[in-house]
Amino acid sequence: MSTPILEIHGLQVALPPGADRPHAVDGVSLSIPAGRTLCVVGESGSGKSVMSTTVMGLLPRELRVGGGRIALKGEDLLAAPPARLRQLRGQAMGMVFQEPMTALNPVMTCGDQVDELLRTHTDWSAAKRRQAVLDMFARVKLPDPERMVRSFPHQLSGGQRQRIVIAMAVILKPALLICDEPTTALDVTTQREILRLIKQLQEEQGSAVLFITHDMGVVADIADEVLVMHKGCAVEQGSRDDVLFRPQADYTRMLLAAVPSITPPPPRPEAAGQPLLRGDKVGMVYASRDWMGRARETVALRDATLDVRPGETVGVVGESGSGKSTLARCLIRLLQPSTGRVFWEQDKVCQLPESRLRPLRSRVQVVFQDPNRSLNPRRTVGEAIIEGAMNFGASRSAAEALAADLMDKVRLPREGLLRYPSQFSGGQRQRIAIARALACKPQVLVADEAVSALDVSVQAQIMALLREIQAELGLGLLFITHDLRVAAQLCDRVIVMHQGQIVEEGPTAELYANPQQDYTRRLFEAAPGHNFAQPAVVHGDTP
Repeated sequence: MSTPILEIHGLQVALPPGADRPHAVDGVSLSIPAGRTLCVVGESGSGKSVMSTTVMGLLPRELRVGGGRIALKGEDLLAAPPARLRQLRGQAMGMVFQEPMTALNPVMTCGDQVDELLRTHTDWSAAKRRQAVLDMFARVKLPDPERMVRSFPHQLSGGQRQRIVIAMAVILKPALLICDEPTTALDVTTQREILRLIKQLQEEQGSAVLFITHDMGVVADIADEVLVMHKGCAVEQGSRDDVLFRPQADYTRMLLAAVPSITPPPPRPEAAGQPLLRGDKVGMVYASRDWMGRARETVALRDATLDVRPGETVGVVGESGSGKSTLARCLIRLLQPSTGRVFWEQDKVCQLPESRLRPLRSRVQVVFQDPNRSLNPRRTVGEAIIEGAMNFGASRSAAEALAADLMDKVRLPREGLLRYPSQFSGGQRQRIAIARALACKPQVLVADEAVSALDVSVQAQIMALLREIQAELGLGLLFITHDLRVAAQLCDRVIVMHQGQIVEEGPTAELYANPQQDYTRRLFEAAPGHNFAQPAVVHGDTP
């Protein structure tokens, strides 16, 4: 039998004193042969990413390896000096990170960033390096490779940036490819393209793939073997079918039960009452100039009409660039629409100046995708929550009492009001963001990809929390997402957007059972894990 590309035996990585447990990774072992894919799953904090960065020799300074062995094609990586690890990174092992905007240098062109890798690891001429970069950009199916070489990361879409990171990771044909949540923030069609690309490159190069994900649909589509981690330990390991369909560990069964089904549950009674939020033929056109100074216009949104009623959840789905977030930002007046009308209850707000709009803003509040960026790291949780209530007239004592009640509502300890966001997990920070939005006592909550970056168990908790809060307060909920499983379980109605237009809408169960438009059918077909079905999630507590 041939030597595995990657072998890990009894790996231990110690956490600093005072952490919630002694080890980030505790006694994990695995083996990946050439051409095979091992998926590692588990909740946030389970040690998945720490294990992968240890393999790459990129472990943070505050963590240290306490024992075990890591071998790449038989070579002991833990005994390798830093200079040898630098040689291996890029040549023998490559890594695709979750967020390409943090993996790429914003002040270097994409071509220069890949060329830097080639300059470091090869003695190729400048002409040969440039041609290699163009060829790789074409292989990862980037449009117009010549333009991409000259472009900066911020000028590309999320899917295009991820393709740049993949190109950088595989251009020297490494034997090991580590992918750490590479498709979490991507829409389903882009996700399918990226997964196909990784599989194609793996087959061409014979690489072993260590794939970290919390998306069980992705696991069902690409895994040969699955490793389940919990609090640093491997709780279950086996073939894809054994782990997904015949799980042995209680923790694995809990994870699988938290996966939302693609089949919607029975519909709730239709929402009654006048719309709390309404958009009528809303359009958004961006004006700019090209490099020659010629005026040009980009239509981001065209004639979008929707409403949200009390107690109703309206989902908006579609690919990146379809206009979902632009529509939401126009409806909440973070953007001034170019055309159309926007109403908050009976108030027409699309043309109101900020001075007249500000007193009304408590009616519509937002929960963004990344609480790390929406919460001020220098302010305590309590200060973040009371700010909105005080801005709309509450006294400090009343706002502090409200903040304590909201911590109860989102199931966080009241003493957490004195702590900073960095002292909470990702799921807890998202609960804090929800509490902050509720402090303004809104009528409508707009959630823009609010659960897309969370693991399945935390995702299920946040979905159940939103349902409970909605039932208690009668909120309207506008839910922007690229996750069709989440939309199926949470939304009463779903709106499908494509190229800035609403192409189809209807009750969730009807739309999922019988989509009318070709684009909607293609979108559903692209959702990962069609062969992985779990019972529909009951709207309540997490299993």
